[in-house]
Amino acid sequence: MKLPLQKTAAVVLVLLLLTAIVPIGVALEWGGPSGRSLPGWELKWENTTAPDAMKAAASRGDEWIEVIEQTPMPAAPEGAHAAWLRVTVPRLTENSALLIDKVFGEDIKAFLNNKLVYDLQGKNSFSGNKILIPLSEETSGGQLYLWSSGGGSKGPGIEGRILVGNYGKLLDYYIKQDFMDIVIGTALIFMASILIVCSLFLKKEPFSSALLLMLIILSCGILVVVYSPLLPLVLRSQGRLTELLFDLALFTLLPTFTLYFERIFDSSKNRFIVPFRKFQIGYSLFSLSLWILNAAASYRLDDIYRFMTVSVVGILMMIQFVFLLTLAAIYAYRGNSDAIIFTAGFAVFALLSLTELSLFFATNERYHFYWWKWGLVVFIISLIVILGRGFARNHEQVVEYSRELEMFNNDLQRSEKMEIISELAASVAHEVRNPLQVTRGFLQILGERSGKKEKEYLQMAVAELDRASLIITDFLTFAKPGMETVVQLDVSAELRHVSGILLPLAHMQGGEIELKLQPCLYVLGSSSKFKQAFINIIKNSIEALREEGMIVITSWRSGDQILISVKDNGEGMKVSELSRLGEPYYSNKTKGTGLGLMVTFRIVEAMQGTLEFQSKKGEGTEVIIKFPAVDPE
Repeated sequence: MKLPLQKTAAVVLVLLLLTAIVPIGVALEWGGPSGRSLPGWELKWENTTAPDAMKAAASRGDEWIEVIEQTPMPAAPEGAHAAWLRVTVPRLTENSALLIDKVFGEDIKAFLNNKLVYDLQGKNSFSGNKILIPLSEETSGGQLYLWSSGGGSKGPGIEGRILVGNYGKLLDYYIKQDFMDIVIGTALIFMASILIVCSLFLKKEPFSSALLLMLIILSCGILVVVYSPLLPLVLRSQGRLTELLFDLALFTLLPTFTLYFERIFDSSKNRFIVPFRKFQIGYSLFSLSLWILNAAASYRLDDIYRFMTVSVVGILMMIQFVFLLTLAAIYAYRGNSDAIIFTAGFAVFALLSLTELSLFFATNERYHFYWWKWGLVVFIISLIVILGRGFARNHEQVVEYSRELEMFNNDLQRSEKMEIISELAASVAHEVRNPLQVTRGFLQILGERSGKKEKEYLQMAVAELDRASLIITDFLTFAKPGMETVVQLDVSAELRHVSGILLPLAHMQGGEIELKLQPCLYVLGSSSKFKQAFINIIKNSIEALREEGMIVITSWRSGDQILISVKDNGEGMKVSELSRLGEPYYSNKTKGTGLGLMVTFRIVEAMQGTLEFQSKKGEGTEVIIKFPAVDPE
């Protein structure tokens, strides 16, 4: 069963939009800057908290450390609270600027010719601040002094590149390089908002899965936005608020992600995953309590808090990625389709994240995470696909339940009809049969005493009474199809006997009966009722034959069932006629009463069997009867 066209189109559209972000974002961020890179600069450590550009300019040359572009920054000596950067401004043209990729610190100032030209306070970005300083042609050849202090666990310092070029082009590069962080993050937050609104209309079980996925997407969106170096341009004062948002999103994401994994793969029976998830929830609550305690202590516990929420959480994330990826791979190996999708998406995210976490710790927490957000997009696509597959399965189950309910109702109605007809047939047959027998007897006596002409009419009357008696017998069989004596029947012998009885009738119709009977097939039932049922079936096939007609009777065993096929190449039936077979008094024959098939159905049901009709108009009909098999005594 497929999803409705509108839902399918919506899912495809979301996936296309998400996948389109990746190439567009990579093209934007890797477009390359327009400017020349400075080969190096000089660095000087300070233990003061107030910058003095004139004093720094007057300091001795041996106090400065030469730093080469794209090399790790030298480790800060003990007691160093700030750092100076000194770079000589090359020859400039009009509308020039200087762009520094990454500066760590909460208080950043730039001086040119002892004049303050840039001031950034209280904006310590997780991944370092980008600084764009406008320059004039008159400042060519001068020296730029950049001060940075604070910076948390990373400390003050400068990493990355220093570019000089046209102000407009550098500004364009400055915006575009991290613009996709904001785009991806806000898109994820928007998706989470839409998802929670739509999930309000779901029932409890799918709602809980949608809610967990919403929390995962929302947390990831907040992490991407807050981690972006572009955020200082958007918010004038981010301070502790963004740090709290980042930590809350991370503390929510880790246990929610494990719980969602547990939910979609029903892995609660795993003896490790539940304790691990409970530990994650406990640690998240502990970290939140530690943040509140740190805020109450005027952030004097920053070192402890950041160790517990950066170093320890980073290690926990690595353990979680490896653990869940291993479990997903095991489920995928066992043939779980959702696990294969999950493993593919999560593998991309986990491998990129593990690599970048390793680099983060190897570089003393100075590595700038980049690729994780693209892995995150791929992973969220896989989660959306899994959720969509879950909705599709629920839809299929609802359709299947509806179909089964309709079949059950039809069977119930048919059973009620049959019960009413059975009771009516039994009462009428008993009341009518005796008068018919008495009338037949008197007609026979009258026939013996009548003339030739009257005797002919009386014989016709007796024949009609006999036909009425047969109909009444069918009524009684239909009303009480139970087996008088249940014995073990040899299917082949019974069918040969029936075939012998009906073969002359088949020849009269210009047809033949062919037997393909497997020996040693046995069922339980009444021999007379068994023969009656198959006489009705084969007789219908004979009456449907045309020239060069053929009826093939086949029997075989399949597992614990005996199958008997009666196939003819006669007129066949339409689908509308097939659907009504077995209904009371329905017949597609001119003089038929429909009682024959009704009786046949009742006999087969009494023997714990089933009938199945397959037919095409003009090609013939096949009846397949199934009975429980028994072993020969």
